[in-house]
Amino acid sequence: MFCAAIRIPHRLSTQVLYIINMSEKKAFILRIDQKKLRAIEKWAADEFRSTNAQIEYLLDQALRKAGRWKFSGTDPSGNTNETK
Repeated sequence: MFCAAIRIPHRLSTQVLYIINMSEKKAFILRIDQKKLRAIEKWAADEFRSTNAQIEYLLDQALRKAGRWKFSGTDPSGNTNETK
């Protein structure tokens, strides 16, 4: 099992640490317009994230905003919220 830890800035000027169990993530193919992908890649680089992490971050935010995900100790990707 491969695990990783990432820190994500929180809206209250704090950072949230997520412990990620990489073996629990599912790989899939994403078809995306080239202009959108370039914009996401630039945004990811500006925030020192990988393109994949940036897409996950955007999806997480969209799920929360739409009320499709209620925060309960894990983010929408299944990552555990360890510290604030």
